[in-house]
Amino acid sequence: MPTNHRRRSAKDGLQLQKHTKQRLVYLKPGATFSQYDRVAILECYVEFRKNWARDYNSEHRSLENQVTNQDIERMKSALSTEFKKVFVNELTRGGYQVVDTTAPDVLVLRPALVNVDATAPDLMTANMERTVVKSAGEMTLYLELWDSTTNTILARVMDAEADQQPFAQPANRVTNTAAADTILKSWADELRGHLDAVRGKTRTP
Repeated sequence: MPTNHRRRSAKDGLQLQKHTKQRLVYLKPGATFSQYDRVAILECYVEFRKNWARDYNSEHRSLENQVTNQDIERMKSALSTEFKKVFVNELTRGGYQVVDTTAPDVLVLRPALVNVDATAPDLMTANMERTVVKSAGEMTLYLELWDSTTNTILARVMDAEADQQPFAQPANRVTNTAAADTILKSWADELRGHLDAVRGKTRTP
């Protein structure tokens, strides 16, 4: 995914709306979202933090506990699938139909999860060390919203979030997935809230 988002946003006409340490929001001037009743979600691109595998392996000398390219691809695929599942569930629950077609009432989401940093990934090995952590890791959402018929970008959001637990807990596939789901659901819930607000829709639990 592009790192020169400021220059790209200027080029495609988006204007900075919100700028914090964790979040950047760009919006196309005059863009409206009240006409969108349906959503199309493209496959989520996933990219780990630069040198994440090297750094992780330098702390785990045993070959059985080192991350491989195959592990990384498996985790990317799993996280991409989880993104789609969580967003579909949340948007559908809010009354938005998720489709694969283009139409004037279809908003296209082009998502990516970048700078993914897993503290203790489940490598599915018999001799995997038992690790207890207070955070499963962190990741950054890079989400673009497009009009499906005009192929025009309407907004771009970048938001970094980290898992934080009140108490340390074992790191495994179940806890890692639960941590990812919590972050993904917060993003999906916020998107749903914004769509509800611009459409004057009463929020349902």
